[in-house]
Amino acid sequence: MSYRPRITDDGVLRRWMALEIGRINEGLAAEQKSLARLLAEEHPATVTKAGGEYAFDRAVIRRLGERLPGGLHDRLRLPIIFRFTPDVKDSCYLADRTALEALQALGELSEMRTMQKGRAWVSRAIVYAMMEAYPTAIQIGMG
Repeated sequence: MSYRPRITDDGVLRRWMALEIGRINEGLAAEQKSLARLLAEEHPATVTKAGGEYAFDRAVIRRLGERLPGGLHDRLRLPIIFRFTPDVKDSCYLADRTALEALQALGELSEMRTMQKGRAWVSRAIVYAMMEAYPTAIQIGMG
């Protein structure tokens, strides 16, 4: 008789959660491109983790190019990806120092906001407002 793990076993739950997180994140960009590269593309786009096209709003890319200092154009990778975790209900984190610098330069985040242990935590309401202001330039993923 073979051993069949119970659905409540920790290992089974972890594998199932990993699969579900993967499905949630399928729409995320698999490759983040520099702002400079996107500015040079006629139809700025990248590929999602699921293999589909992720098209950027050309007007948003141009606006970012105009508003951000030239020194950030090669370093900033788009889309900016915020992450959420189930254990923190009202905030997302950003693990990209250059993205934090860019959002501060745009006036979207305070200069006083810093990274702690490699993460800058931002309320979901602020992240959603930034997503509305810069459609396609910001994504939210899990984990």
